[in-house]
Amino acid sequence: MPPLNLPQLLAGASVSAELLVLDRVERTTGGGDPFWVLTFGNSSGSLQSAPVWKDNAPWLDGVEKGRVVQVLGLIEVYTRTGARQLKVTGPVRVLPTGTERIDEFLPRVEYAPERLWDALDKLRASITTPRLAEAVNLFFADDEFRARFERTPGAVRGHHAKLGGLLLHVWEVASIAQQMAKTMRKANVDLVVAGALLHDIGKVETYTVDAKGLGYDPRNYLIGHVVMGCLMFTERVAAARAGSLCNLSDQQVTELQHMILSHHGSLEFGSPVQPLTIEAELVHWADESSAKADSFVESLSDNELFTGADEVSSRKSWQLDRRLWRRPFRWDES
Repeated sequence: MPPLNLPQLLAGASVSAELLVLDRVERTTGGGDPFWVLTFGNSSGSLQSAPVWKDNAPWLDGVEKGRVVQVLGLIEVYTRTGARQLKVTGPVRVLPTGTERIDEFLPRVEYAPERLWDALDKLRASITTPRLAEAVNLFFADDEFRARFERTPGAVRGHHAKLGGLLLHVWEVASIAQQMAKTMRKANVDLVVAGALLHDIGKVETYTVDAKGLGYDPRNYLIGHVVMGCLMFTERVAAARAGSLCNLSDQQVTELQHMILSHHGSLEFGSPVQPLTIEAELVHWADESSAKADSFVESLSDNELFTGADEVSSRKSWQLDRRLWRRPFRWDES
């Protein structure tokens, strides 16, 4: 059976499902009494619970973040915010350790990994400049790296925040950047594709996927995925040179390092340097295009942003700069 579609559940719907506990938070009322709020999730998304009051505290025995549980409940709407929440109506049963299939309870991109790899490898094969192909192959010809890359999300919260999200995002960025470079005519198309394929390799080391969901490795806070990607590239080049397996010159290495370091566009958004070449600029804007478009698609599918059949969202999306957004116009309707 397909998983329960959490984002699409309407008020009044009954719930009886196996879900992953993504978070458990204890709070207190104004009178000092404790209560608990849980966040449940599966491959369709996540949903927060209504408060579980202290009288029902035994219902949560053994319920911790990262555990798969059997939940009984009812979908309600919190009147103050209009947000849906899951009112737990009975004891939450913790499934025995070892029965969890964690990946089944985490969001995943809709495309099969094989299809995305075919598309990405086609872009990789389009690089005709030998040394640029060599630079990309330092990572994308490595089966161990490919396995980790395939499972890494594009973000922990926001665009492409799903298993396989990084693979989808990087393919989108490389495709967009390649077409932009061809259109501009003055840009080095091979360099743009290589930079796009390498720009987010650091996320493999700075993002985590485990029973607690999508998260951050400490290196995300201490170094960040942008700088981490540059370090990873530099280390692989050094190792390949030591084995006489790399023909990249120092200047060529620097050019690719710059594209990784500048892809967020400015210090304000996490890049140590701004793009200084047309190729780096194109990769930056391709990255922005992929991220913003995915955030827009995700926001349009969020029922909590729209009331009924309203054309314009009733609430602002944090993913889209706190703006209101309009549903797509149906050109096939009169």
